[in-house]
This record gives sequence, C-alpha cells and structure tokens, in this order.
Amino acid sequence: MLQRRIESTTPPSAVHPLPARTGTRLRCTGIENSLLAAVPRETYRRLAAGLQPVVLRFGEILYEPGDAIDHVYFPGASLVSLLTLADGHLALEVGLIGREGVVGIPLVLGHPVSPVRALVQASGTALRMPAADFLREFRLSLPLQRELYRYTYALMAQISQTAACNRFHVVEKRLARWLLMTHDRVQSDQFRMTHEFLAHMLGVRRVGVTNAAHRLQQRKLIAYRRGHIAVLDRQGLETAACDCYQAQRS
Repeated sequence: MLQRRIESTTPPSAVHPLPARTGTRLRCTGIENSLLAAVPRETYRRLAAGLQPVVLRFGEILYEPGDAIDHVYFPGASLVSLLTLADGHLALEVGLIGREGVVGIPLVLGHPVSPVRALVQASGTALRMPAADFLREFRLSLPLQRELYRYTYALMAQISQTAACNRFHVVEKRLARWLLMTHDRVQSDQFRMTHEFLAHMLGVRRVGVTNAAHRLQQRKLIAYRRGHIAVLDRQGLETAACDCYQAQRS
C-alpha cells in the first residue's frame, strides 16, 4: 500500500559532517547526494543547517499532482519515480531521481506546485529541506543555481527520452533500460521490485512485465524472486536495452 510516512533518522544538527577540503569544492566521500557534493564548501555549510536526514520507504508518496511542494528531497540511497497520471488512476513513469539529483525541481523554475506524483521506488536515505529555506539559499548562491540548472536540463532530457521510449520500444528493451537506470542510482546489484510495481512504472499490463522479465532471466541477465531483482550481467543488460539508455547517459 502506498504510504506517506517519512521517518527522521537523526536530528538536523547531525547531518553529514563536512569532508576534507579539496581546493574550493567538496569531495563526494561522506556526502551521498552528488548534487550537494558538487557545490562549494561554504554553500554546503549554509545548506547543511536546514537539511534533515530522513528515511524514505518503498511506496511512499512525497507529492501528488497539484500538491504544494513544502519540502525538497536530496536522495542518497533512495530512489524516487516521477509519474504522470491519466484518468485519475493510470500512472506512467516519466522520470527517475536518485543520488544525482533533487526532488522538487519545479521550485527552481518558479512553480510551487507539483505536476506529477513523486513516488519512492527504493527505500533508503535522503536529506529533506523546507521549501522556504531551499528557495532562500537558491536565491543567494550562484554556484547552487548553476548546479540546479544543470540538473534541471538533465532531468528534462531524461523525461523527453523516456516519453519517446515508452512510445516506440518493446517492453523487454524498456525494462532493461529501466533496470540499468535503477542499478546506476542505487549502486547495488540487488533491489526490491514487484512485477505489479514495474507494470505501473512502464505503463503496461502485469503480464507484459512478467514475460519481459522472464526473457531477461532466461538470458541470465537478471534473477527475479519474490519481489527482488538481482542484476547478474550488467554488460549483457546494456546490450538488451534500447538506445535510450545510452542517450540518457550522454
């Protein structure tokens, strides 16, 4: 069942300590989110005062379409899907956000309301920040603006490529692409995922996902059992995926 419960793990003051300085920028070591790791030390220090560590749980909804964006989330080990809805109940994934980005990007473009459902796809850590604090830091920091605009462009490109992929490519290739994107972000060979959930992500019937996953498993590219997927052959999975995967990486 989809839930909205989000658990805080430690008080805000215990947010990731600053790692050793390298020039004017941070090392990624010690900061799970690479967008945050890319900003200068002083920028991160100001942001850290408003960042709260939380645990995002599989199936939680962070926003629904039309919801006010009251917090932004910088995923660490967690993964968040952006889904567009049709007829009030049909959902299709149009974007995927992990440690490379931030959930709540409409705020950067001046829109305080979410146009999509933001659904936690993989449980894990994240850093949460009130929207008002985020916008204040965004307006004050040119380096933060540059990183966020760069990421906004990358997310827009991903959404555009995903739309084309969903229209033109067969389910097996789309599933391979989606598994690779998830694998990149969770940085683990194993993750939890049911066929029903995958069907929602890809906008197809459950039987279509079951058949596609079975074919990938027959080729010994993945192993699937009781809602858990293991990537066995990363290179083979890249070969099985459509060209959209490489296009989104470039």
